[in-house]
Amino acid sequence: MITITTTNNIDGYEITEYLGVVSGEVVSGINMFRDIGAGLRNVFGGRSAGYEDEMQTARESALAEMSQRAEALGADAIVGASIGYETFTDMIMTACSGTAVKLRRKQ
Repeated sequence: MITITTTNNIDGYEITEYLGVVSGEVVSGINMFRDIGAGLRNVFGGRSAGYEDEMQTARESALAEMSQRAEALGADAIVGASIGYETFTDMIMTACSGTAVKLRRKQ
């Protein structure tokens, strides 16, 4: 996996070429039994580990997809990356984007 950062540069390197915006998207279905457990935790307090695990898996998958798209362009890194979530009736979408770049080590 290539370097992905939310910053606009990477210390010790200079950007030599901007290859374009790359993204990754994952849409996850929501499990009815997980919903029931989450609803009970909302009433009694606590964290919803099932949802947290699903969001972590979706985030990792979206970042991996974005990384693969950048590698296909010949990128060394992705800068200015961001991640967002959107909920639908029975789905959660995780999307990320950033700029694929070529790098050279500073001298």
